Amino acid sequence: MKTHLIALDLDGTLLDNNKNISLRNRSIISKLRELGHKVCIATGRPYRASKDYYNELLLDSPIVNFNGAFIHHPKDPANFPAKHTPLDIGIAKTIIETCEAFRVENIMVEIIDEYYLRYRNRGFSDAFTLGELPIKYGNLTELIKEDPTSLLIHPEENNHQQLKALLEDAHAEVIEQRSWGDPWNVIEVVKAGLNKAIGLKKIAEYYDIPRERIIAFGDEDNDLEMLEYAGNGVAMGNAISELKTVANEETVTNEQDGIAVFLEEYFSIK
Repeated sequence: MKTHLIALDLDGTLLDNNKNISLRNRSIISKLRELGHKVCIATGRPYRASKDYYNELLLDSPIVNFNGAFIHHPKDPANFPAKHTPLDIGIAKTIIETCEAFRVENIMVEIIDEYYLRYRNRGFSDAFTLGELPIKYGNLTELIKEDPTSLLIHPEENNHQQLKALLEDAHAEVIEQRSWGDPWNVIEVVKAGLNKAIGLKKIAEYYDIPRERIIAFGDEDNDLEMLEYAGNGVAMGNAISELKTVANEETVTNEQDGIAVFLEEYFSIK
C-alpha cells in the first residue's frame, strides 16, 4: 500500500479522558510507522504540552501546534523550517483590555513555548502550565513585548458567549477564535486564517503525499478544516455534531480506542 499520512488530534481523540495514550492506539501507530506510513500530531496545545506524547510515540515527523500558528519539525529543523504566525501585538493588547473589562477569570499569553499569565493561580492556569512557571504574571499589556502566538481566555461561564460575540464583532477580520470543550470554559484566539489544515498541508508537501492518502482524526471545532482537507476525515464517536457532518467517516470514542479501531480495519491489521 502506498504511503499514507495520518494526522492525530490529541485531546478527546488520541488521548483517553485521563490524558493517556492507550496500548492499543500506541501499538497500531507503531505498526503503521514500521510499514512506512507517516504519523503526525496536530493539536491546539503548545509544543511543551505535546512533546511528551510525541516522544512516547517515537515520532520523527513535523508537528502542528497552536492549531496551525506554529508548525515545526522537532527532529529536522534544517530541512523543515519552522513557520510561526503570531497575532499582532497591538490587536492582542486590545483584546486583553476587553477581557479585563469583562473581569475574566484568567488570561494566558503564549509565545511559542513561553507564556505569561494575568493571575498566577486562578482558574484554568494549572491545567495548562504543566508545573512550569510563567515568564511573568500581572498586567499583560505592559508585560508582553512581542507578537504572541495565541491567547487563552477563561471567562466567567455566564459571559462566555457574550465575550465571543464582542470579539467577533470587533476583530473578525484579524482573529480566529475557538471554544474549548469540557472541562474548561476557554476561548482560544489566534491570527485570522490559521487552522490545522494549513499545517497538515505543509507536512503533506514535505512528504509528497497527496490529499487522497491523508487520514485525519478529530473531535472538536478546531478539527473542522483538517478533516475537510484530508482525503479521509474521521470523526470520533465523541465528536461534536458539526464535525461528524463534515467527516467522511466516524469511528468509536476516544475511550474505546477509536483511532486503533479505524486504522486496524482500514489497513487490515489485526
